[in-house]
Amino acid sequence: MAALQFEEVDLSPHFEKESFRVKKKIFATLNPVKKLATVKLNQIDQSVFCAIDSAVLFPVPGAWGKQGWTHINLKTVKNALLLDILTSAYCTVAPPKLALKYRSSE
Repeated sequence: MAALQFEEVDLSPHFEKESFRVKKKIFATLNPVKKLATVKLNQIDQSVFCAIDSAVLFPVPGAWGKQGWTHINLKTVKNALLLDILTSAYCTVAPPKLALKYRSSE
């Protein structure tokens, strides 16, 4: 998954999924069986990305979704959009110095 391209990202198990972490904080998970990724976005990014195509991107049901956790249908998402979403998720969770490296290139 493209999430490994960011600095200081670790890959580790998280229940039945793989988690992508920066400084021990999860910014994305991958469920390869369901072809579903889940990312942590701020509320503005979540509403913007979900407005693009609600069949591709949609909030996790319940309280997790209200906190910005968002599902991505990996069967239908375009690569460029996926990279933008992952960049936003990484920047949401990463320390400011790391996030700044990727925000300036958006």
